[in-house]
Amino acid sequence: MSILAALAGVGVIAGFLAGLLGVGGGLIIVPAMVWTLEASGFHTHVQHLALGTSLAVMVFTSMSSVRAHHLRGAVDWSIVRRMAPWMVIGTLAGTQVAGYLPSRELKWFFVVYAYAVAAQMLLDKKPKGTRTLPQTAGMGVAGGLIGLVSSFVGIGGGSMSVPFMVWCQIAVPRAIATSAALGWPIAVSGAIGYLISGWQAPGLPPWSAGFIYLPGLITLCVITSALAPLGAALAHRLPVSRLKKVFAALMVVMATDMLWGLLR
Repeated sequence: MSILAALAGVGVIAGFLAGLLGVGGGLIIVPAMVWTLEASGFHTHVQHLALGTSLAVMVFTSMSSVRAHHLRGAVDWSIVRRMAPWMVIGTLAGTQVAGYLPSRELKWFFVVYAYAVAAQMLLDKKPKGTRTLPQTAGMGVAGGLIGLVSSFVGIGGGSMSVPFMVWCQIAVPRAIATSAALGWPIAVSGAIGYLISGWQAPGLPPWSAGFIYLPGLITLCVITSALAPLGAALAHRLPVSRLKKVFAALMVVMATDMLWGLLR
């Protein structure tokens, strides 16, 4: 019950920020879930469980976002068709590689990535549209790399796919909507991949399906789905640019806490 209560609190924050800022909750869910599991006495495969559960949560929570963008005609489905298959391959490959890596190495990767994203948000750095979308090979490489990195961090890839599309002269609103559609196949393949790679892993907590912690999945799905609409409603009333800096500062704090644990 203490684990579920802590994860419910995480879901409140992640769901609210997802609706308010249009960011995925993975960068919040993963470190918070690691902290919750470790505080509850679990120390085996905690990073794997956090990554797998985060991606499984996104399978359910991202569907409403994709539908909303599609109804507005904002999704570029031609880009989705060209990138999604390679993202799935990259994500599945990443989850299988991650299954052989210790949690410590995966934590280091997460810390570096979280600091990079936080720095980009704090400095408000945006790529300039200096080129057009590449051909099939280039789209495949980009999609595969985004899927691979997403599987190591437990996110839907928006922090990479949006800058990539903007760099290729896709308008920001369209890039965001298309990124939401690309995040769903990453989430599905990532959840399946971590289910498979952790199916016979020893020392998992009760009620785990591979590297997916089912009580966490259910709790986070319910809470984040309920809070995301509230955050979206407030997005038009609050200074979102300033709140993004608050979100970036929160990421720095959580990444630093994980870094401190690694250094100890």
